Amino acid sequence: MASPTVQPPNPLGWLLAPALICMIASVVMATPVNLFGMRPPEPVWAMAPAFAWAVIRPSFLPPIALLLMGAFQDALWGGALGLWPLCLLTLYGLVFLVRPILSGLGFWSLFIWYLTACAAAFGLGVLLTKTASGTVPSLVGVGLQFAVTGALFPLAWRLIDAFEDADVRFR
Repeated sequence: MASPTVQPPNPLGWLLAPALICMIASVVMATPVNLFGMRPPEPVWAMAPAFAWAVIRPSFLPPIALLLMGAFQDALWGGALGLWPLCLLTLYGLVFLVRPILSGLGFWSLFIWYLTACAAAFGLGVLLTKTASGTVPSLVGVGLQFAVTGALFPLAWRLIDAFEDADVRFR
């Protein structure tokens, strides 16, 4: 019997498309729209694929994509250059370290891990902002941004579900 041929997933499907979608969604959410006299919190769209990429498979491409997506977030929001790349890479690294535990877990278990990883990344962002500017950002604003970013987990779940078993070499 012939052995099945193992082919890694196409980087366009599991890496480039989610990155572009996140960047486009960030631009759309950055449009100045007021609801009830206030701007809605902008989710950090890149956290969903950052989590999913760390769960899916080891590769050198996701950190590069996260570095570029984070720099894009910094430029778009006018923040300190390097803040979001560091936060996204921290999230990716934390999840990558526990990847063997996460492989094969269900929706709710991964949701809790996602929220935990996002909380760590947001905590680092608050710490770096406090260190750089000397002031603590609005914790209510950070909390709202964390909540809407947490609501993006179904996007990470869809990406994980589509590509986790695509390459059996990394199970």
